[in-house]
Amino acid sequence: MCNKVKFVFLVFNFLFFSNFVSAQIKISSIQIEGNKKTKSYIILRELPYHQGDDIPKDSLAILDTTAEQQLFNTSLFEQVSVRSQFIDSAQVLIKIKVSERWYLFPIPYFRWVDRNFNQWWNEQNRSLDRVNYGVSVRQANVSGNNDKLTAAFITGYTQQSLLRYQIPFIDKKLRYGVSFGWQSFTQKEINIATQLDKQVFYKTQDIIQKGYRTNATVLYRPNLYERFSFQAGFGKNEISDSAFLMQPSFLPSLQKTFSYVEAAVSYTQLHFDYNAYPTKGQSTDILWYQRFSKNSNLTSLQFRKIWARPFSKNNFVLLESNSLVKFLPNNNYTDNKLLGYGNMQMSGLEYYVVEGNAASIFKASWHHSLGTMNVKNLILKKRLPFIKYQFWVKAFTQLGYVYNEQPQAGNRLTNTLLRTAGIGMDIISIYDFVLKIDYSLNQLGNKGLYLHGAFNF
Repeated sequence: MCNKVKFVFLVFNFLFFSNFVSAQIKISSIQIEGNKKTKSYIILRELPYHQGDDIPKDSLAILDTTAEQQLFNTSLFEQVSVRSQFIDSAQVLIKIKVSERWYLFPIPYFRWVDRNFNQWWNEQNRSLDRVNYGVSVRQANVSGNNDKLTAAFITGYTQQSLLRYQIPFIDKKLRYGVSFGWQSFTQKEINIATQLDKQVFYKTQDIIQKGYRTNATVLYRPNLYERFSFQAGFGKNEISDSAFLMQPSFLPSLQKTFSYVEAAVSYTQLHFDYNAYPTKGQSTDILWYQRFSKNSNLTSLQFRKIWARPFSKNNFVLLESNSLVKFLPNNNYTDNKLLGYGNMQMSGLEYYVVEGNAASIFKASWHHSLGTMNVKNLILKKRLPFIKYQFWVKAFTQLGYVYNEQPQAGNRLTNTLLRTAGIGMDIISIYDFVLKIDYSLNQLGNKGLYLHGAFNF
């Protein structure tokens, strides 16, 4: 009886481990096609597997999809295809085919300086005096290493020169990168105050503000989804005598001239199916910023979390939480800017700004796909015969709160719960173009149609 039990046990173990071994498959080789400029190791860096790896056979399809998403999210390619081809029962060949984007964009620069299109179009009456124009040269993938070079010479509302270069990897293990930037500017108009929760501008015929800023950044990417950055820099701002008389607390120094040294550390975890318009996945951003200057040090901490969860093929929910706190040395106007600037935005409050020491925003939206449409490309037929457009309708609600320990009389949106809601349509196309058309309502009873959109060059 004992021998029979042993025999059954041995047979069971043999069958179990044989099945386990047979469930593994080896990545025999990886073939790449279509990368005329992009280095092959840049592509291999984005893959969830490597040549020689043993992986579970039943996870191969999922890993192939992940590889496609990671490669497309580099913004290097118009099209990406990753396919597995079985050599035998134990080996598989990975075939990657890419179609590279245009990398050089010497384009005319034309952009309103206001915080969004609606503010410029309606409140500023589409004034061409509030437009920046010039030439912007953007060269992506300069050396084939996914490095980026930007140079801009801009006039109009702001006279500005800009030079920036970033290379994501400088070491053999492809983990460390660097970035350098320089920017100088002059202006004849500045946002000098906030009244009734709206910006107040001061303009002269002469230069009213000038300055420069330069920085260097070390980038660290230990794996596919996590990124760290360590930045150091310095800058200087100066305002005119008349601007100082109008708003003595405009600059953090409470003087006409402000010089500073700055440092920042950021952490990002990015795991989306499509970074420009995520329908699945999550991201985490943490930013610590420190500014050093005589009598005007500043510390700020920001935490942002985004979740995208599909619940059917054509529907997903997007949730976002964004919080920012500032430890201010004095009550100056520039450092108090919060809601309405940067990524601290709420749909339906496009015409308003809120100052304070801390702010939190929560956003929730439901999205439904209306499908896609392919339009013939009449200009670049050979390179890209069709341009694909995706259409999504959505319903959303947003909550926000800005705390200000020294609120100004007349500003209604400080230290109160902010509420907006609305419906809209999002249009997504090539080069990560996203156009958002929103009809929003806020707690003040204001309602309207708002446009937001941008290309990712």
